[in-house]
Formats: sequence, structure tokens, C-alpha cells
Amino acid sequence: MAMRVYNTLTRQKEDFTTVEPGKVGIYLCGPTVYKPSHVGHMVGPVIFDTIKRYLTYLGYEVKFVVNITDVDDKLIVRARELNTTVKELAEKMTADYLACLKKLGVEGITHLPRATDHIPEMLAMIQGLIAKGHAYPAGGDVYFDVTRDPDYGKLCNRDPEQLEAGARIEVSEKKRNPGDFALWKGAKPGEPQWESPWGPGRPGWHIECSAMSMKYLGETFDIHGGGLDLQFPHHENELAQSQSYTDKVFARYWLHNGLMKMGDKKMAGSVGNVINVVDLLAKHDPETVRFLLLGTHYRSPIEWSEDRLGEIRRALDGFYRFFERYERITKKSFYDVQAPTRRADFKATSDFLHEVGRLRERFLESMDDDFNTGGAVGVMYELLNALNRFADNRQLEGPSPTAGAAEEYQSGVVVLRELSQILGLFREAPKTAKAGDDQLVNGLMQLLIELRAELRKAKNFTLADQIRKRLGELGVTLEDRPGGTGWRVG
Repeated sequence: MAMRVYNTLTRQKEDFTTVEPGKVGIYLCGPTVYKPSHVGHMVGPVIFDTIKRYLTYLGYEVKFVVNITDVDDKLIVRARELNTTVKELAEKMTADYLACLKKLGVEGITHLPRATDHIPEMLAMIQGLIAKGHAYPAGGDVYFDVTRDPDYGKLCNRDPEQLEAGARIEVSEKKRNPGDFALWKGAKPGEPQWESPWGPGRPGWHIECSAMSMKYLGETFDIHGGGLDLQFPHHENELAQSQSYTDKVFARYWLHNGLMKMGDKKMAGSVGNVINVVDLLAKHDPETVRFLLLGTHYRSPIEWSEDRLGEIRRALDGFYRFFERYERITKKSFYDVQAPTRRADFKATSDFLHEVGRLRERFLESMDDDFNTGGAVGVMYELLNALNRFADNRQLEGPSPTAGAAEEYQSGVVVLRELSQILGLFREAPKTAKAGDDQLVNGLMQLLIELRAELRKAKNFTLADQIRKRLGELGVTLEDRPGGTGWRVG
């Protein structure tokens, strides 16, 4: 089926067609780097990294741009609080953000432009808007005149008066209209500033993204992404100023991801309930966090809790146990399996592989339907169950596996690898999913396993069960298999 995406601008799903055949341009609004990255900052990058992975799998050449806002009121205030400069604070927090992206497997960003490196492009755009009558200088500031854009409010599907009533809008006596927004702000003492035709100052927030997106992706590009909380005023203002400047469509599709929630509240610094990524990853594996962020449809809110993370971890353990089983059967690592990186037909030569093929098709149908990663993850669980069931039925761990079964099994595993790559999962083995390499620990565990086996032979099941129970309390799981008993942490 043709790929369809939900466009916030039209409030419906549309067939996905690109500006330039075979190529996709994606712009995602990045962070204002004034505090350490919290998990809410990771939602958009993980989702759109996955979208890029899928589009690349379909054969598109994808350019993925995420901006860094390194000059802003919040940065200025925070730098004063810390007795540092805006530049030093921005550099430190940008490094933190990039490190967090790397840990969560966000690998596909093509450009990470910083606002302060693109002041000339912003000035040129502001001058162009003034020349066309869409903006006006006022006492060192420059404002966009929302009354000059008859479509203003179309992204939010509300008229300007409704938007003014429902949002916090900067108050200024310099404005012609209450809803007008700043393109350029005259400098105050001690603030970062650049020279401009209207005096020294700095850019407004919205003009930054318009200038940077058009520099790297052109005046019209394919996908503009961001959190639902950016729809107004940021994206509405971006859309208005960009199309007023070029008289062209700005972005063909607007994709807004749902927000991270803790209980009934959004996770945000203004609410005071954020969890810094560094602190989070001290307790949870990055793959657990990525799996959580992809476990629902991207437009839905993501429920955050320690209980939910525990559920995700236990679910992932099912995959990790399967990878260990695969290694026992084949003497090879799942992480070394070579799988297709481009979409192609799947050839099924048996009933089992027909089942694998149907599951693969359902996964791809989910991704074709507005990048439904939640549905795709559900299919991966089904594929995992099918592979384990096949290994059991064909006795792949027994002394006499069914003839030809190993080849079928390997074909199914390749599909699991293929689909996991699309979601950016299972890139490398988590440290906690492997038995320790320490020789003493391995030796002691083998001694306990042998002792338990002797107790069971002697029908002393009470003591044998006690060994299993006490090891379980220590976080060690014993697994009785056809070829003997193994153990794992977790």
C-alpha cells in the first residue's frame, strides 16, 4: 500500500509524495540549550530518527536537520544565574544534548545548525519581509504583522483572536497588533548582540528555524517535525513568516509528536518534573528508553513511570533470552546477523516462512500507515513468539533437530534483524543481558548448577528449588534447556 502520513495542517492522512523524487528533507525543532537534556528532549529525535531509518529503508535519500537554539531569553537568564557567559553555557549544554542523542541511538542527523552561526541568513529574511510589507521596525525591534497574513492561524485551525486569547504572547507597546511577534530584538545591556540595519540586537526565536531550515532544505521541503507543544506559537509563526517571505509552500507535511507525561502532567522544566537523561541512564539501559519512546504511535502521549520502564525491561528480556538461544543453536551472535537494509520482496518456501512473511508485511504496513511504530513493535513480539515456537517444535536445541529446520530458522532470524534495524533497536548487546565474563563467577555458577542437578537426581527437590529461589532473589535466572541448565542475570 502507498505510504500515508497525518498532516497537522490539513488534519488528515495524505499520500506521501516528495518535493524531489527519491529525496526527503526533514526539519525537526531542537532544544534551547540552557539546561541539561531531559527525557522529554529525546522524544522527537528518537521518533524522527526512526522515520529517517524507515524512509532510507524504502530507498529515499534523506537529509535530516535538527537545530540548536543557542541564543534566547532562557539562555541569557540561566547564564546570569550561573555567572557564566551565554556562549559557554550553550556549548556545555549542546555537548550534553549530543552525548544523550548518541546513547539513545540517534545516528541519522545530517546537519545540526546553531542559530548563532546563521545570523546573516536571518537578517536577509527579515529585510525581505520588511520590503514586502509583512514586517515593520519599531524602536530597534522588528515585528511580523500578523494582519498581513490572511491565513494566519491555519496550522492550529484557529483565528488570530482565539490564538491571542489562549496563549502567552509577549506584550510590547511597540507592536501594531497584540499578536505580532518579534523577528529581531534590540539589545539590552549585557546581552549577546549582532549588528543589524535596525541597531544591535539578536534574532527572535521563530525566525531562527525558518532561516536554518530553508538554508539546508530549500524554500519548500517535505517534513517539518516537532512536539505538539510547538504548534503554537512557534510553528504557526514559522509557517506565516516563511510563506510570506517566499510565496511558496514552506513544508508539505507537518508532523507533531505527542508529549511525555508523568501522571496527568506534561514533563517540562516549567512544571518541575523533568528527569535528566544522564540520571535516567544511570538506572536504565538506553535501549529500554528507546523501546518505550517507540512503543506507542508517535502522535500519542507517552506515559512515563518507573513501573512502565520495568515492564519494558522485562519485555526486552524476552528478546535478549532469544538472542542467547540463537547463539546456543548456531554458535553465532544475533548482533552479527546480516540483514537487508532496503525493502524488497520476501520469498517464502515453507509454511513457517509464509508466517514470517505475513508478519513482516504487517510490520511494514504499520510503518506505511503514518509511521506507526507502536503497531510495528507489537508485530515484533509476534515474530519473536513464532521463532521460539519453531525452535521448540523442531527441537533445535535437542540432540536431533528436524532436517532443514536450521535454514528456515535462520531466514526467520534475518527478518527479525531486518525489522529491528528499522527501529534502531538491538544495535549492540547490552552489558546487563550477558553473563559475566569473570572466571570466578562463572565457575561458582557452574558449581551451583551441578549441585542442583545432583540434588534433583537424589529427589531432594526442596533444596534444589531453594538454590533456584535464592539465586532469583540475587537477580540470577536459571534456565533448564534440552542441552542442560544455563544462567543469566535478570
